[in-house]
Amino acid sequence: MTADPVIRVHDLGKRYGSTVAVDGVSFTVERGEIFGLIGPNGAGKTTTMECVEGLRAADRGVITVLGLDPVRDVRALQERIGVQLQEAQLQKRITVREAVGLWASLYRSAIDAERLLDQLGLADKRNAWYMTLSGGQKQRLLIALALVNDPEVLFLDELTTGLDPQARRAIWELVRSARARGTTVFLTTHLMEEAERLCDRVAIIDHGRLVDIGAPDALVRRNCPTVTVVVDVDAAAAPAWCDALPHVESVRLAGATYTITGRADGLVTAVIRALADHRLRVRHFHTITPTLEDVFLELTGHAMRD
Repeated sequence: MTADPVIRVHDLGKRYGSTVAVDGVSFTVERGEIFGLIGPNGAGKTTTMECVEGLRAADRGVITVLGLDPVRDVRALQERIGVQLQEAQLQKRITVREAVGLWASLYRSAIDAERLLDQLGLADKRNAWYMTLSGGQKQRLLIALALVNDPEVLFLDELTTGLDPQARRAIWELVRSARARGTTVFLTTHLMEEAERLCDRVAIIDHGRLVDIGAPDALVRRNCPTVTVVVDVDAAAAPAWCDALPHVESVRLAGATYTITGRADGLVTAVIRALADHRLRVRHFHTITPTLEDVFLELTGHAMRD
């Protein structure tokens, strides 16, 4: 990480009439990372991103992107960033090749369009109309348009919403490839798996306020420091084998299956050692670790809503 963030947001606030969309949000995005703003629909993610992009003027706060003010320096900034909007649509009968060519013509310099289409798996669709593309192909094209000027910062707003798992994972690989080329990525998502798989750091936002920020695994350790071990042992084993386990919060027994929950630091090792010490025959063993979804529930008091 560098000492000079690519994006700096301090005390961002935005209202729509009497509705507070964003309330005092502050964070930084470092060069070369994939940073995710996560939370449910309506939490303020898109409004925050649009203020950072310069598409909306904030009511209060300070925002800089690559050292520029996104409103005052919008023309200079547009040359250096790429944007994929959540509700973006193209003309039905524009071809893939025409769309990329049109977007490339808007910039002083652009990368090779044919190579870009090949990298994004759209080479065989270059002459296809936009309206004939699948959902995943449309999303790849919109990402191509955001990448055509070889941006230093790439903004992606709910980039895989509505896509099937195969298309979603293909898009994730495209994002990782962009980061590997040196592009800083700032994305929003309400899909916790997406954030866990893609992001170096995430900021959780709910009802317009930032709740917590950090690497996904660090957020889990900080807010949900428990793990559950499920072990199926020989039915003849005495239940007392797990009585002396450290870090344990609860033990549930159903038949020969023990469900042991406790603090993550050392519990799994202690269970394995106890099983070995008692020479127990194990038929099944697995662990259940908390996820970002669990973190969100812990921090906000409600499950992720669509």
